[in-house]
Amino acid sequence: MPDICHLITIETAPDIVYPFVASPAGLRQWWAEDVTTPDATGAVELGFFNRATVYRLQPVDLQAHRTARWACTTGKEWQGTTIEARLEPSGAGTRLRFTHAGWREATEYFTACNTTWGALLFRLKAVAEGRSRGPLFSRDGLAS
Repeated sequence: MPDICHLITIETAPDIVYPFVASPAGLRQWWAEDVTTPDATGAVELGFFNRATVYRLQPVDLQAHRTARWACTTGKEWQGTTIEARLEPSGAGTRLRFTHAGWREATEYFTACNTTWGALLFRLKAVAEGRSRGPLFSRDGLAS
């Protein structure tokens, strides 16, 4: 099973970065405008292209300032995968080890998602460092 892996250094402490990877309000600041919490399970739904695509993420392991792991429960190729952000202190900053694991195969969509995750992580870095560019995805498509 192929995995998408990225490593990025963010010039702020893990306690600042953590809410951006572990909460709906945080995800909304760098990933997608359309982030909802549909029920009391802690799940989040991210809507793309006017909700033509919806990814539902269920929290699996949320450890403050250290780990945010989500199980993807919907999505043609995302269902059954996990998304994990591990935060490691690095001087005054944070090393974020990102993994989107458990893909069935390395399809063209997998490759496109790998590219998109790279762009998203640089948006996360900007937001966490106070240089916000906003979410990559607006409600109807790609943002600026």
